[in-house]
Formats: sequence, C-alpha cells, structure tokens
Amino acid sequence: MSILAQVIQWFTDPAHWQGTDGIPIRLVEHVQLSAESVALGALIALPIGIGLGHFGVFGNLAIGVSNIGRAVPSFAILVIAFQVFGLGNTPIILALTALAIPPMVTNSYVALREVDPDVKDAARGMGYRRPAQLVRVELPLAVPLIMAGIRTSAVQVVATAALAALIAGGGFGRYIIDGLAQQDYAKEFAGALLVALLALATEVSLWGVEQLLVPRGIRLLRAPAAARARTFKTA
Repeated sequence: MSILAQVIQWFTDPAHWQGTDGIPIRLVEHVQLSAESVALGALIALPIGIGLGHFGVFGNLAIGVSNIGRAVPSFAILVIAFQVFGLGNTPIILALTALAIPPMVTNSYVALREVDPDVKDAARGMGYRRPAQLVRVELPLAVPLIMAGIRTSAVQVVATAALAALIAGGGFGRYIIDGLAQQDYAKEFAGALLVALLALATEVSLWGVEQLLVPRGIRLLRAPAAARARTFKTA
C-alpha cells in the first residue's frame, strides 16, 4: 500500500477523530498554544514598534534586536525554557512568544515610519494632538504592514508549535513525534499535513481580518485601476 493510501486510511479511521488523541482535541491544543503565544507577542511587540515608529526614535536598535531574535533558533529557546520551567505549556509559550515578537516589532515600526509626512503635517494642521493623530490617522494607514507582521508571526508560530511535542506538549506535533518513534509514517505524514493546513488556514483567516481593518479608501488605492473604476462607477 502506498504512503498516500495509508494517509487516507489514517484520516478515515474513526478512532483518530475521538478521544484525547483525536484530531479535534489536538487541533484545540495546537490553536490554544499558538493563539496564546501570538497574543502575548502582540501585547509586547506592537506597543514597542508602534511607539518607536510614531516618535521616530531608537528604530535601528529595535530592528537590530528583532534581527537578533530571528537568529536565535526556537528549538534552543524551547530547550532553555524547559530546563528552567520543566514540563508544561510555560516553556512552549515562552519559546513561541519569542518567535512571534521580531516580525511584529519590525513591521509595526516600519509601518508607522512609512506614513507620509505630509499626512502627519495635515493632521497637526487640523488640530489633532499626538494621541488622536496616532489613532485616527497613522494607525489606519499602517494597518496593512502591521497585519503583514502579525500574519508572518502567526504562521511561523503555528508551524513551530509542532515542537511542543518534544517536551510532552500537545497539538498536531504529537502525531509527528509519535509517528516517528513508532515508525508509523502515515501518522507522521498526517501530522505534518495537519500542521501545514492549519498554517494555511491561519494565513487566510488573518488576511480576511486585514481586509476588514483596512479603511475602504486604502483598499481602493491598492486595487487595480480597472477595479477602482468599477467601484467608483457603482458607488
């Protein structure tokens, strides 16, 4: 029997869709680990990146630190956190949060710096104070690039969360590690496929969120000329 047929048989086996080792439970575990890590990373990274980008200070330092963070392997952080905190979700979330922070810091900083200075001057000329200028003018214009950083972080976290199984964590990585240990290649392949599908679903979902957050005027500017013409004609 080919590996593809074995994988199809694995997915169609009802035993793999129920119980504590079933796909729904592993999906919840994987999503929970990833969502908590991305959320924690966003709480740390976005205020730093947005603040530095708005005021235009320490930008090179922030990007330099972010690049250093990208260079440190997630597996190394996971092992260090495991040695300090032991088994459990804490070392996993710490490692994944460290992975999520750099793209969000860099993108949010660059997004705020890329806002047209003339637009900022116009906002100040209309009487906007700094907080109002940031919230009502700069952030709406910066949303596409900020969301690109969040998408990058989220997809990386979802893909890397499979490493949680190395320290007795849950998620789809459990199928990969257990399948490798048991020489059950169908199970291993199925786990890798599930991780890939979840990463793809994360990318598509966050792209949809971005479309909801980006102001309509900016979406029209980013659209092809023909599409803009049809939109204005039907408006």
